[in-house]
Amino acid sequence: MTAPKWYRRPDGAGLVFRKPPRLASWNKSTDPDQVRLREYLEDTAQLVSPQLTAGGPWALLLEVGLPAARDLVDMADLDNYAFPLATRLRNEDLVTVWCTKKHAETSRVHVAPAHETPGPGTTFTVRTTASASTTAYKEQVRSAVVDAAVIPAGAVQLQLAFVVGPQRNWLTLWKPTIDALDPLLGRTRDDRDWHPQDGRITDLGLHVAVDPSLGHDILISIAAAPAAPGMEDPA
Repeated sequence: MTAPKWYRRPDGAGLVFRKPPRLASWNKSTDPDQVRLREYLEDTAQLVSPQLTAGGPWALLLEVGLPAARDLVDMADLDNYAFPLATRLRNEDLVTVWCTKKHAETSRVHVAPAHETPGPGTTFTVRTTASASTTAYKEQVRSAVVDAAVIPAGAVQLQLAFVVGPQRNWLTLWKPTIDALDPLLGRTRDDRDWHPQDGRITDLGLHVAVDPSLGHDILISIAAAPAAPGMEDPA
């Protein structure tokens, strides 16, 4: 069975977004949020299209700049920034997506060739068998971290490395997997399952490898730690 693959964060300054990055929206298609989201996605697809012509495994990086008065560890969940743009740009060669947030006046996007790197020193690994749309899937993911100590208060860096079958859309696995990480992230409320304090994640790395032998199963490796000092400061 293929082991999880980890990829380096793309190097380089990237490009300044012409339209501010927007969070995923599940409102009706005519809702103003959806309209603005589509405009942002189409504009950004045009912006980065010259960088997508080389072919081969590639990486996507979003650096989300937020106002200085904004609390970086409350809401503005990074997977909800990454998902719409990754979905718009995705092809079979997209193998890693990175997303960060910090106090800055501008936001940047960067597309670059993907380069493998050794994995983090400490990881939790689980093989799931349940549909990713079910509570059973979240329970299986949580079982991998249930005995882990909660990360101390403050910003968190998280990486998830997925190994999936060739028919799987790995982008749809991000949210239910993160929802199951409340033993690491803490809960928003003690009586609410699947609502971790994921706004704490200021540095998110997501990776994928494909293994046809897995069928519908999913192998997930999880690495989480306090964010590096200064990670959220403006460049």
